[in-house]
Amino acid sequence: MSNTETHENDVKGAKKCKLSSETATLHLDGIPPDTLNKVQKYLEPFRLSLEKLQEVSVRLRKDMKRGLGKHTHHKAPVKMLPTFVRATPDGTEQGDFLALDLGGTNFRVLHVRISEEEKKVIKMDSQICAIPQEIMLGPGVQLFDHIAACLSEFLDSQNLKGQTLPLGFTFSFPCEQKEIDKSILIRWTKGFNCSGVEGEDVVKLLKEAIQRRGDYDIGSVAMVNDTVGTMMSCGYRDQSCEIGMIIGTGTNACYMEEMKNVKRVEGEDGRMCINTEWGGFGDDGALSDIHTQADKEVDKTSINPGVHIFEKMISGMYLGEIVRLVLLDLTKEKLLFKGEVSEALTTPGKFETKFISEIEEPDNGLENAKKILTKLDLKWDLVDARVVRLVCDTISSRSARLCAAALATIAKRICDNRGLEHLKTTVGVDGTVYRKHPNFSDELQEVVHLLAPKCEIKFLVSEDGSGKGAAMVTAVAQRLALTSRLLEDTSSDDEEEEEEEENGEDK
Repeated sequence: MSNTETHENDVKGAKKCKLSSETATLHLDGIPPDTLNKVQKYLEPFRLSLEKLQEVSVRLRKDMKRGLGKHTHHKAPVKMLPTFVRATPDGTEQGDFLALDLGGTNFRVLHVRISEEEKKVIKMDSQICAIPQEIMLGPGVQLFDHIAACLSEFLDSQNLKGQTLPLGFTFSFPCEQKEIDKSILIRWTKGFNCSGVEGEDVVKLLKEAIQRRGDYDIGSVAMVNDTVGTMMSCGYRDQSCEIGMIIGTGTNACYMEEMKNVKRVEGEDGRMCINTEWGGFGDDGALSDIHTQADKEVDKTSINPGVHIFEKMISGMYLGEIVRLVLLDLTKEKLLFKGEVSEALTTPGKFETKFISEIEEPDNGLENAKKILTKLDLKWDLVDARVVRLVCDTISSRSARLCAAALATIAKRICDNRGLEHLKTTVGVDGTVYRKHPNFSDELQEVVHLLAPKCEIKFLVSEDGSGKGAAMVTAVAQRLALTSRLLEDTSSDDEEEEEEEENGEDK
């Protein structure tokens, strides 16, 4: 049986997948059978059966174990980073907190007030501060002095100068977190290149800048990954939220793991949130059997070839480019636009990911497709518009199904960790692909249900994970006495023992 037939049988055989089959039928109407057969054959490698998704899930499960291992972590593609967040909110969190969100050319400072009585955030004020180019490329001391100055100005505007408030720091650059309040910058990205920061603890640099000013002080600092912030902001509203997921420009997930399985951190009791960095899944070739020619081309022309293979197959930064490459191939095969390409269609980045959402809109999708094809200087007819819609649906559907396979892996791991027959949990979600694509969230949820039938999973869209979520991490950290310390990575004979142990469990 072909992948296409298996996929169709999966959809037909599951009541929950009604939407997927309806969408597919909608896109097939009006395409001549001969053209349709040729297009479907070309798209076949993008269609993943439930059986194939189960295989993908098993591979990810194995890689997650490698990432958690003390002796196997260093060469694991899925890094499974300890976050030192030891609990989710329990509803008793209260008080005033500051949050700092640095991840681009602007940064935000926030004041968040949490009320235990009302079980909600009752006040949130923020201010956006620009970071000039010369500071982005200057000495690190200058950057942190600028941040400290903006924080001072914000505290003045909020009449908070006399108070010493705890602070949640979302710092969206590659870091190795050593403790809840210690995070070492590995390398700058996103146009930053401040000297004297790489290899240093960014919390220490921030505190030193505040001390140099001497006009205010801050309390304890909690470093926050944006995916963890997503889980924590939802966790305050729904205390069964133990998974966070972002599917937007990039993709990542975190979840609450049993401490006894986090081999790189001291301690056996309780739980810790693990930042999976699942975008790196497949970097060792684990997904080569479903890595299409278009995927290979996207990877080859990216700024980081060979890195974050899974992310490049499913996230918003790359979906539009995958569609463009497919459309270009179909045109060269004379299955689209009478074989005539336009300059726009041959230009990387010209087919934006947002076009996919617009073309798949249930009511206006076909009209949107016509406008977008015209904008790309393509000579289209109605059949072309329908084929383009089918291509968009196929690529976004693959993304949702792969994302579902990864999420089901996490849910099943939590269920197995706790020896449960049935798991009831909530996933805090954020990201433009999940929020804005008309079918993505429905298909994701349907396929997760099919892959993890023992897990009852509710989805909750996050409200400001890097702001409110950062404050919530700080509030929970304040509530707990955190003593975990990251054990140094080692590579020794113990590695073989750890590998044998995980292989035994996977059989």
